[in-house]
Amino acid sequence: MKKKNWQIKLGIFLMIFSGVFFGLMLLVPFMPLDTKQKVFWSSASFIAMELVFWSGGLLVGKELFTRYKAKLNPVNWFKKKKDSEEK
Repeated sequence: MKKKNWQIKLGIFLMIFSGVFFGLMLLVPFMPLDTKQKVFWSSASFIAMELVFWSGGLLVGKELFTRYKAKLNPVNWFKKKKDSEEK
């Protein structure tokens, strides 16, 4: 059970940590770099973000991954929950 616990914690951390690469990707166009370097670094940041996010998803498992993926989706941030509407 301990092995699963650290895997889930590491997976959640990796999924959240992928946001750092997303933020870096947004900051690259404002850095004083050549155009080729900006394209390279923003592409590298995007690839790193995807790799880190999906590796975290593999560690947490299918059920937790779909739950956290739905929570991290900005489209779902301001939707009301159906449970609160039925009560």
